[in-house]
Amino acid sequence: MRLPRVTGHHVVRALERAGFVSDRQRGAHVILVHPQRRIRVSVPVHAGKIVKPGTLKGILDDAGLSIEEFAQLL
Repeated sequence: MRLPRVTGHHVVRALERAGFVSDRQRGAHVILVHPQRRIRVSVPVHAGKIVKPGTLKGILDDAGLSIEEFAQLL
């Protein structure tokens, strides 16, 4: 399955559905943490811009999500 083309805002929303909580924001990056698994993920949120495929893959790897799991959360 291919990576979906999504904005940073959509990535944050999907991760929140997966149990992540927005911890803080520094500039254009939202830092999310998962309370039970103690995982921290940084997502770039630039207004209306699509997250690059390599960046999205890294975010999903850090979050422990497969592409299929992420697509279902969108």
